[in-house]
Amino acid sequence: MGVTEKLVETITKGIQEKKGQDITVINLEHIDGAIAKYFIICQGNSPMQVEAIAGSIGDTVREEMKEKPVNVAGLGNNQWVAIDYSDVLVHVFLPEMRAYYNIEMLWEDAELTNIPNLD
Repeated sequence: MGVTEKLVETITKGIQEKKGQDITVINLEHIDGAIAKYFIICQGNSPMQVEAIAGSIGDTVREEMKEKPVNVAGLGNNQWVAIDYSDVLVHVFLPEMRAYYNIEMLWEDAELTNIPNLD
């Protein structure tokens, strides 16, 4: 497993730690001109949960991989938080924002992996 795949796994763990739901991993490695190797999309049911998921991702990646994001956008309104780890972009949405932007459909040629929710 490469460093990027390990990062994807670690981010997923951070999302699940705060019960983030409907995780989709989009593999963009074979898409020309893609801005990252992977997108990870998930959702939280309230602004507070979106913030908690974003915090958990940052903590988990820092603890396990000693990495910090290049940029984090959207904290404060907590409807859509984007976390940039260069090769991996993470989007944490409220359900209605996720449905509105429908990022999954932007990359129809990409390989999508849906990760089952933990109960």
